[in-house]
Amino acid sequence: MTAVLLSFGALVTTYEAAMAVPDWPATYGHNMFLFPLAEWLGGPWDLFLEHGHRLLGALVGLITLALAALAWRSPVGPTVRWLTVAAVVLVVVQGCLGGARVLLDDTTVAKIHACTGPLFFAVAVALAVLTRRTGDLTVPRVAGGLCAAVPVAAYAQLVAGAQLRHLDPATPPRVFHALVGTHVAVGLVVAGLAVAAFLATRGGGNRGASRWGLIACGLVTCQLALGVGTWIAKYGVPSAILPDAWRMAEPIVARSGPGAVIVTTHAVLGMVILGAGVALALTAAGTVPAAARVAPQPTAFARRRGVPA
Repeated sequence: MTAVLLSFGALVTTYEAAMAVPDWPATYGHNMFLFPLAEWLGGPWDLFLEHGHRLLGALVGLITLALAALAWRSPVGPTVRWLTVAAVVLVVVQGCLGGARVLLDDTTVAKIHACTGPLFFAVAVALAVLTRRTGDLTVPRVAGGLCAAVPVAAYAQLVAGAQLRHLDPATPPRVFHALVGTHVAVGLVVAGLAVAAFLATRGGGNRGASRWGLIACGLVTCQLALGVGTWIAKYGVPSAILPDAWRMAEPIVARSGPGAVIVTTHAVLGMVILGAGVALALTAAGTVPAAARVAPQPTAFARRRGVPA
């Protein structure tokens, strides 16, 4: 559900639909949950995206609260329990930032909002990794520090990308060039770390870490190609790269169908890479799911009869 929510959020930014609904938490004066379905589904595309983003955010918030309540009532370890607390805090902060972005109509708030969403997604992925069922209790530690650097660099890349996604039209060219250069440089760092992590985990006895390293490499390769496509979709082919005969007559507008797909997929895939990096780091560090659980406690009847748990 968080992946779907982030995809809707990326589409909202791509189509500049954040102000399609000018009030918050209401939607055009209606209770958000009681806004007429016909007006939402049959209304403008911008309204569909923004209101859908709000509904998905509320749904993810409710799921997060339920998850936290379940974690604190279940026999899980403290790591999982406190991660659910972090998830609740992040989802509340993210919701408030989304509302502030509408009420203030402020680009800076939008940038912060774009940076906290991936953090929540990373926590959600960590919870999924730590609580999945598996019988593997002896996963060896393999290149934990190197693998941990992958999600850190991936998040830094998302922060850099958020600055470009929410760029003020009045931004000076030199600042724009610096942001693009940073985005490209950090992207290359992520690619290098993903390859290094895969090579370090391959044949190290930790098949899970090696598999996630390979997945990260594949995702980063796709992301680099999408990065080139995103540039072309938004700005056209640089005239200094291709000869005149190959130069595009006019750039694809980002809010057109093909351009929106490319630009939005590039943003969403960056978050997926962050999630894969989190899974890689936890698996490589030997943080197996069973270690995140506490042993089930025997029932009162079992304790009286001396039956093992």
